[in-house]
Amino acid sequence: MTDKLKGLIFYSKNIKDNDLFIKILSSKDEVNQGIVYGGNSSKKKLIYQKGYFIDYSIKKKNENFPPAISADISRPYLSKIIDDKYKLHALLSVLSLINISIVEGQIIKGFYNSVYKLIVIIINENRWIIYYCEWLFNLLQLIGYQIDYKKYLESKYYDLVNQNFLYEPNANTIEFPHNLFNNRKKISYKNLVNSYFLYME
Repeated sequence: MTDKLKGLIFYSKNIKDNDLFIKILSSKDEVNQGIVYGGNSSKKKLIYQKGYFIDYSIKKKNENFPPAISADISRPYLSKIIDDKYKLHALLSVLSLINISIVEGQIIKGFYNSVYKLIVIIINENRWIIYYCEWLFNLLQLIGYQIDYKKYLESKYYDLVNQNFLYEPNANTIEFPHNLFNNRKKISYKNLVNSYFLYME
C-alpha cells in the first residue's frame, strides 16, 4: 500500500548499517512509522532529520517486515532554528512532547496543525516563547486536560494543590502569568521559571 502524506519526523533511530527507523506525525493527526533504507547515506541523511517536515509515502510489501518510507523534504525549513540554540531547544522539546503524547493507532484531532503553526512561529517570530507557552496549554487540552485559563483572567493566582484559580494568594499559590499570554508586558526568564514552568510541572 502506498499513501502520500505530509508530516513531521519526531523520532529517529539508527538500525543495522545505513538504515533508519523513524516516526512521523502525519497531517492526518496519526503516527506513521517505518524504515528508511539507506537513510544514513550521504544522499539521504539530510532529509531524514528529527524536526524536518517531509512529503512521504509508505510501502508495505510483506506483513512480516515493517513498512518502508521514502520522502522529500518540504517547507517549513529549519535553518533559522538550527542557528539559534534557544529555538533549537524549543524544537527538541516539542518533538519529545509529541513522542510521549501520541502513539501509533491514536488520533488527536488538530495535533499536527497545532505543531505546524507553532514551529512556523518559532522560525519567524522574535517573541516565540509566548506562543510556545500557550501551545503547551493547548496541548494539555488536546490530550484531555481541561485547563481554561482564559476564563480566569481576573484571577491572578493559581493554587497548585487544589488546582484552581484564586483572586488572593495563599501558601499554595503562584502568580499565574496572564500578562505573558496577553502580550501586555514582557516577562523575565526568572519570572517565567517561577510561575509558568512551575505551574506546568
